[in-house]
Amino acid sequence: MSKPTIILATSNGVGMGHLARASAVALALKPVANPIIVSMAGGIAEIPSFMGIRCEYIPGRDRLWMSREKWDAYLRDRLLALVDETDAKVLSFDGVVPYPGVIAARNANPKLKLVWVRRGLWQKKPQRFILGLQAKMMDAIVEPGDIARAYDFGPTSKRNDSVLTSPVSLFRKEDALSREDARKALGLDQNRPVALVQLGTGDSDVNHKMTAALEGLLGWKDLQVILTKAPIDKDGNSLAPEGLDIKVARYFPLAKVLHAFDAGICATGYNGVHELLPAQVPTVFVSNIRGTDDQEARARWCHDFGYALRADQADLADITKTVKKLQDPQIRAGLSAKCAELPNTTGGQEIADMLFALTKQQSAQQAKLLTFKRLMIQDHFNRGLRHVANLGLRRVALVYRFINPHKDVQIIKEEPPVFGDSTDSAELQKLIKSPVRFEHFITGASPAYVAKRKEIANTAYGELVENIKK
Repeated sequence: MSKPTIILATSNGVGMGHLARASAVALALKPVANPIIVSMAGGIAEIPSFMGIRCEYIPGRDRLWMSREKWDAYLRDRLLALVDETDAKVLSFDGVVPYPGVIAARNANPKLKLVWVRRGLWQKKPQRFILGLQAKMMDAIVEPGDIARAYDFGPTSKRNDSVLTSPVSLFRKEDALSREDARKALGLDQNRPVALVQLGTGDSDVNHKMTAALEGLLGWKDLQVILTKAPIDKDGNSLAPEGLDIKVARYFPLAKVLHAFDAGICATGYNGVHELLPAQVPTVFVSNIRGTDDQEARARWCHDFGYALRADQADLADITKTVKKLQDPQIRAGLSAKCAELPNTTGGQEIADMLFALTKQQSAQQAKLLTFKRLMIQDHFNRGLRHVANLGLRRVALVYRFINPHKDVQIIKEEPPVFGDSTDSAELQKLIKSPVRFEHFITGASPAYVAKRKEIANTAYGELVENIKK
């Protein structure tokens, strides 16, 4: 009997949490099903070569390649085409807010079962107001366990509409490389200490946190510092103080080489916490307060119960001071020993079992048209103030352009989308980051699917022209 196909979709959230969880579930599904990962996150470029699992990149609405309404329809059509191509029985979505296109795909194909993988520890953001309507559109809701769940007082914490699992992580003791082999894989000296720094860069406040953390490592004798991205600002200026031996290393999944590190400095996202701590890496957490994830609550729990150190993300001096504590071998030994008490992160297998069980259920639910319409009305209402503001700005711009018209306008043809089914990480990264529209296929796509995808792209992008002002 052939294996059922299960599509694992993720949003383009802050960090790699959504994609890492989907990857953990996909690995657990491989023996019994054909998982396919689709994501708006650029990190999906790493997945095919590592996992041997078919993937598709979907450009998110943040690429601004089409209007919001067109993107909703584009996402719906992309998912429905993939379901038709693969005869998928279940679609799971890991993200804070299930996009209208995801829910519309389920509504257009009632035989398709839709599962929301909804992380807990939400901050009180506007997204909480439509939780009830979103939940009604689902066939099932899964909450991946969080070691800090006792500190979850957010809008999802009191709901009883989900199934709670153990924490989900790509770190597995049985698969992790030894200290020696992990250091060989990363090209590190076997006898010198190594610190891993996983903090973002971009806005000035985030950049300052990176610099403050790196300053806390100064004075650690013979230290090797590993970063997953270059410590530079948007203008190419270095954020690192002089005197550190820094190396930028890309390795996926990083969970496999965590035994290489003597210490870690990381944001307190779901992914970082549930990989570094089970790997017993002594860690300082510097929270990212953007988005819905309540990283500060997670950091406080880890600190209060002795599993990690928490730096005050709003105090640069405290970040430097707290990171400096990692230079004390006794502190590192105590944190590492405490982390050995953490429960196993078996949530990926538990979620995989639930998704596989859903493929065996024959009953099909009716399309939830009324609930869907209510959800779309609420969604448009939530966008309302932003639309009003944008409309005002647009009218100001039109008045200005009427007074100061362009002297000449030349209309030229834009480059058509690039279609391809690459699985090479470097090539995929280049295509995804390119300003040219990239339409990614799963490997082994049928001619009918390719034709359908070109039709979807043409509808979404419309006339490929742009105005060049002179």
